[in-house]
Amino acid sequence: MTTQAPWLTILGIGDDGINTLTPPALALMQQATTLVAPERVLSCLDLETLGLEDCEVVPWTMGVGPTLEFLNERRGTPVTILATGDPMHFGIGATMRRTIEADEMIVIPSPSGFSLAAARMGWSLSDVACISLHGRAVAGLEPHVLPENRILSLTSVGRTIHEVANILVERGYGGSRLTILEHMGGQTEKLVEKRARDVGDYDREHPAFADFNVLAIECVAGEGADILPPLPGLPDDVFVNDGQLTKREVRAATVCALRPCPGALLWDVGAGCGSISIEWMRAARSARAIAIEPSGDRRAMIAQNATRLGTPRIRIEEGAAPAALSGLEQPDAVFIGGGLATDGVFDACWQALKPGGRMVANVVTLEGEARLSALYDNHGGELTRLSVARAQPVGGMSGWKPLMPVTQWQKTKSRGQQ
Repeated sequence: MTTQAPWLTILGIGDDGINTLTPPALALMQQATTLVAPERVLSCLDLETLGLEDCEVVPWTMGVGPTLEFLNERRGTPVTILATGDPMHFGIGATMRRTIEADEMIVIPSPSGFSLAAARMGWSLSDVACISLHGRAVAGLEPHVLPENRILSLTSVGRTIHEVANILVERGYGGSRLTILEHMGGQTEKLVEKRARDVGDYDREHPAFADFNVLAIECVAGEGADILPPLPGLPDDVFVNDGQLTKREVRAATVCALRPCPGALLWDVGAGCGSISIEWMRAARSARAIAIEPSGDRRAMIAQNATRLGTPRIRIEEGAAPAALSGLEQPDAVFIGGGLATDGVFDACWQALKPGGRMVANVVTLEGEARLSALYDNHGGELTRLSVARAQPVGGMSGWKPLMPVTQWQKTKSRGQQ
């Protein structure tokens, strides 16, 4: 916290523009020396009537980085930003908090798109997955596509509806009910209902949906639909891989051993096709991962799998540990799935790991086991052998076919431990 008086005001507005502002919010806006707002909002403002004829008026067309830089240049002077809905729910207010203290800001929300949509749909907001595809990859929808799940999504433009429908159809959820809620609270409010399979292709010249919308989805799984819950242990065949894949049973145990937490960062060292990173990110809200992998082919697999499985924000780093670890953000957890035998890999990872963080390493070779045995002797922790056998046809009958056993070492780094 700082002792600086609030200088940044962020006002949430509805589709009807400043007519949705309360008198106190309007009074705050009239104190501004700089006003930032979307062009469609500015075009409806009578600056002279509002007493803002001498105000610096800036159309909001900047990205996040330039916006933060622009605001920092005016820090300490009265600045007002007009934003739609609730600025702290997937909005500019949450973004500003990355660099601006809470006591420097005044935020007055209006009803969010989620609240308005839930009211229109008659849905309990606490029972709905609320996501944003506004300015984000549409692949972020993937983890929420589950039978009978209800989703409310902010979108970028009308085209997003078509992209969402394509994902649902490809996943076997073509019968899902889509409700497109356009311009809620405005004079041109409209509701459009479609099945995902009936949305069709996007037509730039004749768009089917307004750009300003919230999308409500009722997931309906068809015969043979993919059911991919956020719990670790996805089927092996959902990952594009070259055979170097942590198998489902071991992967589930490994991700659980890493203990994913909201917002936590994982280093996946020797990431292969990215299965551990991806399952980590799916398992906890806003969990992050850096996948470090020297092979270009495998890095391409990571990117493909991340898009397919709804973790498009995974960070993929080229190179091999320990050199590739230099300069990376300090992790909350580290998984070493490859390269443990390389000099300096464990030491670099252990030194970087935050106090209270988790380290897990898996090996399948005798040499790797010797290394883990030494780590167990020197650092303690838990040493486990994981053996899995799967039933396979044997003639006209069935028998057990064992997979390669995996030796796993896991350890929590104590505070003050080096």
